[in-house]
Amino acid sequence: GLTHLLLSTGMSESPDLEFEYADTDKWAAELSELYSYTEGPEFALNRKCFDEEFRTHVSDKKWTELDAEQHRAHAMRLLDSLEVIAREKRLKVARAILYMAQGTFAECSSEAEVQHWMRYNIFLLLDVGTFSALVELLNMEIDNSAACSSAVRKPAISLADSTDLRVLLNIMYLMVETIQQDDPADRPEWRAIRETFKTELGSPLYNNEPISVMLFGMVTKFCSGHAPHFPMKKVLLLLWKSILFTLGGFEQLQSIKVRKREELGLPPLPEDSIRVIRSMRAASPPASASDLIEQQQKRARREHKALIKQDNLDAFNEKDPYKADDTREDEDDNDDNDNSIEAESFPLERDEVMPPPIPHPPSERVSFPKGLPWAPKVREKDIENFLESSRSKFIGYTLGNDTDTVVGLPRPIHESIKTLKQHKYVSIAEIQISKEEEFQKTPLSGGEEEVEMCATELLYQGILPSLPQYMIALLKILLAAAPTSKAKTDSINILADVLPEEMPTTVLQSMKLGVDVNRHKEIIVKAISAILLLLLKHFKLNHIYQFEYMAQHLVFANCIPLILKFFNQNIMSYITAKNSISVLDFPYCVVHELPELTAESLEAGDNNQFCWRNLFSCINLLRILNKLTKWKHSRTMMLVVFKSAPILKRALKVKQAMMQLYVLKLLKVQTKYLGRQWRKSNMKTMSAIYQKVRHRLNDDWAYGNDLDARPWDFQAEECALRANIERFNSRRYDKNQSNPDFLPVDNCLQSVLGQRVDLPEDFQMNYDLWLEREVFSKPISWEELLQ
Repeated sequence: GLTHLLLSTGMSESPDLEFEYADTDKWAAELSELYSYTEGPEFALNRKCFDEEFRTHVSDKKWTELDAEQHRAHAMRLLDSLEVIAREKRLKVARAILYMAQGTFAECSSEAEVQHWMRYNIFLLLDVGTFSALVELLNMEIDNSAACSSAVRKPAISLADSTDLRVLLNIMYLMVETIQQDDPADRPEWRAIRETFKTELGSPLYNNEPISVMLFGMVTKFCSGHAPHFPMKKVLLLLWKSILFTLGGFEQLQSIKVRKREELGLPPLPEDSIRVIRSMRAASPPASASDLIEQQQKRARREHKALIKQDNLDAFNEKDPYKADDTREDEDDNDDNDNSIEAESFPLERDEVMPPPIPHPPSERVSFPKGLPWAPKVREKDIENFLESSRSKFIGYTLGNDTDTVVGLPRPIHESIKTLKQHKYVSIAEIQISKEEEFQKTPLSGGEEEVEMCATELLYQGILPSLPQYMIALLKILLAAAPTSKAKTDSINILADVLPEEMPTTVLQSMKLGVDVNRHKEIIVKAISAILLLLLKHFKLNHIYQFEYMAQHLVFANCIPLILKFFNQNIMSYITAKNSISVLDFPYCVVHELPELTAESLEAGDNNQFCWRNLFSCINLLRILNKLTKWKHSRTMMLVVFKSAPILKRALKVKQAMMQLYVLKLLKVQTKYLGRQWRKSNMKTMSAIYQKVRHRLNDDWAYGNDLDARPWDFQAEECALRANIERFNSRRYDKNQSNPDFLPVDNCLQSVLGQRVDLPEDFQMNYDLWLEREVFSKPISWEELLQ
């Protein structure tokens, strides 16, 4: 029997993490993450370069005291000086421009003032044409073969190798990041400038390709080893912000979806998913056996005795003593050391892990009636399957795709069908797939497809030729930046833009560099996770096969095991990591006197309950994993085969509703393949799925009686999908590959004879012979021709 364990429920006491998911973090955080702490001394250097230019050409007045005329004149003067040939001179001017973009901070006394002058200066710089000049310079630097070959030969690369690139990318990032911030107080001309800039960034204006395509090119060049000095973190941040600005964030995605459904004549969405998720509360994570025992020992030491609550019993029921014949390895049994994970103890009392939560103003919560947060959905296919099985059961014959005839079926079945139809949900993707089938079946009568040339379409066309390489490159960098990666010699070096020229000599310096390196990696993970998620979501709305193309290449590049490997760490400690030194963060560091840094103050870290960027990254990676596996049997089976259940279950320890939702979704799709034993010992998780995840009517996720035991042929499923994707891509984007039989025939004598035909030389030499042989000596019966 089970001994009475003396525990109280420690788990349910810790508060929800006060985390608001959004497109980006707060303004100051997004700015500070652009710079590594090693770059700190360069703020003063930029100022010096600006002051020299300014003193020589303007006056001893302050920048903030000049009028708009003088501001503009100086901005144009700096822009002209960027055109100079001499490299050192050009770098100085670029630094002066960067100082302007940083808000001429020496004349400001607060962060708000810095923000004000940043906006003012950046709109001014954009208006005089700075951005296109920067793109040209960036192109020169990308193609600078001398820098590339010297970097390839160097044994160790440091900040010094990427100076020019870093300065250019900094200015470009500050411009994109600042202009995309929509401020209600902006004047009308700024709004106009913003819209124009947004369109220009997303269209082939600069460099004949959208700016994101150019940056993707930098990513692959870096990964191929030809340009190890590229400052990858900055490139990725600029790429993310460019995609976010040109294509739009999650609110825009929602409204594009609403608009597209209207255009296709589909009923409106049953709910606004962003608001539903915002108002969810986290569930208490299920305690695993090791946690409970450890907790028991702690409590016993403290002489706190209370009786265990009944609902924690299921956690002890890890192995059913009566099921000796169950040979299937029970994944939950060795939950914390499964897959060679170091068993980590989790302090369960709130005060040991978490500082007290910072009080926040209550955000608007949507109040739900008691019940489930999501309206259930049913696909047309589900209704067909239900009817088919009912007909064969009750009448003994089937009718194919007919979902209307209910003759001969008993009343309860009629009721069921009515309920199913009430909740029928047709997705945009289903319509796009059937339209594509039409185009493939009837290429001639299908008519011309009207493709809306929106920013997403332009970006897809831009990255289509090299999309597989781009995906591999992003995942390579993600792998190198993941905290679970061991520093292998063959993995790419992503620290080129954080390592100083002289390596640290004191304990304090090396502690600071340690924080810097970890922070650098976290920011890279944040940027890549956001880029992948945004692209998947936008492509999915734009055309399902664009999404499938990108998703399939992610799967081929091992994205699924990579994300699982990422979560195979102590996720709580990743989310509460303190890899930042707030006094060194921009803009704080340029408007305040810097206090003396000590080992103790670095050790203490900041006072946040969690790290925003790491929680953001985790949620993004879970959402990507959901996008890749949803409705794909073979990929769902990959989750099972890679033993993802214990890894995902550990991620439920994070008390944040949105993160839990995406973990529960991933557990839900594989529940029926995990066996009865797993379900029995994970009832808490099962009920959390029931409460939080949308139901699909007649989806047997929880029992798996009709176990989808079809053997999953990964190859066949992916090949069929790949064939559809390739047909779509070649129909839409291969203009020269179109079937010659379907090309219109030119019957006009004038134009046929008017075509220039290049004849080979030997033909021209022997023209008379040819005429004699082919024309004059052949008898032509004109009479027959005329009939």
